[in-house]
Amino acid sequence: MDAQHTPFDTRSAFQQQLALCIAGARHTLCMFDPDFACWELGSANMDAALRRFLHHGGQLQLVAHQGRPTEQSAPRFLRLIKDYQHRVAIRRSHPALRQLHDSFCLADQQHLVRRFHSDHYRGIATANDPFEAQTFHDHFITIWLESGPGLYADTIGI
Repeated sequence: MDAQHTPFDTRSAFQQQLALCIAGARHTLCMFDPDFACWELGSANMDAALRRFLHHGGQLQLVAHQGRPTEQSAPRFLRLIKDYQHRVAIRRSHPALRQLHDSFCLADQQHLVRRFHSDHYRGIATANDPFEAQTFHDHFITIWLESGPGLYADTIGI
């Protein structure tokens, strides 16, 4: 299957591509954003999609610089974390990584939605591009290994 690259530059287009990426995930979702503030993690649609993914055995890994926006505005997401804590791993980035401002979701090391900078909605959704997926998987692993536990711990006891 040929690689597909779909550019986007609006919040609604980002949300649409993110929903497609999550809906297509079967095994792993790796997500990075400085604070996940615009990801709508607390929306009913996102909750349903993530619950479906996790219920069928998926593993979710998230890394953020800080979690205050999500803690304050996404109670559904906090319940999801509590309900599926055995399938969800959340980390806080190391201070040395705080200069990173990209934002991405990688599904099954095959499908990618990324914003070039977390302050803007301009980005690209990529499907069936093994080189691009591997590049962002490696990027995520580097971020993950340089991060530690700590996000949402005060709220739900993880």
